[in-house]
Amino acid sequence: MITVLSGGTGTPKLLQGLKEIIDPAELTIIVNTLENDYFAGVYVSADIDTVLYTMADLINEELWYGIKDDTFITHERLEEIGCSELLRIGDKDRATKIQKTLLMEKYDLAKACEIQAKNMGLTSKIIPMSNEHSDIKIVTDIGELEFHDFLIKHRSEPKVLDVKFSSVAPASGIIDAINNSDAVIIGPSNPITSISPILSLEGVREALKNAYVVAVSPIIGSGAVSGPASKFMEALNVDVSAIGVASLYQDFLDALVIDTKDDDKKVEVNQIINKVIVTNTIMNNLDAKKNLAKIIIENIP
Repeated sequence: MITVLSGGTGTPKLLQGLKEIIDPAELTIIVNTLENDYFAGVYVSADIDTVLYTMADLINEELWYGIKDDTFITHERLEEIGCSELLRIGDKDRATKIQKTLLMEKYDLAKACEIQAKNMGLTSKIIPMSNEHSDIKIVTDIGELEFHDFLIKHRSEPKVLDVKFSSVAPASGIIDAINNSDAVIIGPSNPITSISPILSLEGVREALKNAYVVAVSPIIGSGAVSGPASKFMEALNVDVSAIGVASLYQDFLDALVIDTKDDDKKVEVNQIINKVIVTNTIMNNLDAKKNLAKIIIENIP
């Protein structure tokens, strides 16, 4: 059994590779919920939905958000009648979100996700990190912003001074999943706003210390492969490099995968993490995703 800690961008690309080389039924995916909130009357769990769509081969790979070949009739009509939305939600994607919203009138988020995964024919277990509502604020030079306002309305442009998020309880099954795994993979998601919230859950870091954990650095050189991870790391005085990523995970990490472009950092990373694997981490096609997944699996003792 393999457990993966995931956000909504880099890690789903790795999941595409993993599900090609191991039985998806052997995968448990713990997904960040920090950014979940209600938009236009529906519950939006962007990272969870991205993982669901990825595992079901439905994901829009241009945006790593929403469903491929979706239409936007509802969104466009709302715009026409003066009800603009912060998020551009496709029609099929909106149906998934409406279903989850209705399910959550009766069930918690974890059960709602379980039902949706089953309806999509998935055999992997997909667990939200928490059933509780969480909150994240991005402190910037123009004031304190909600995460989606920073990301979408302001296009991640303001200077980030701090990142603050609330404490929540882990969803049932998370600690057991880690304890019962042959290994835990931390995907190349934003280490500050996607992975750190999972690590902050009670009992998670302790459980990881007793597991074999391998992570993939989302930083190549001095910049993130995608998204505003660099800004968040700088705001928290974390070196924007594979070295900085190693420092964030050093109390439990057994191996770190870094890109070939960072081979010059291997020795320094190796002073923090016992095992450093150098390979191509740019996943721009399925072969690259499968190759990275294969290298990770081969390095699990």
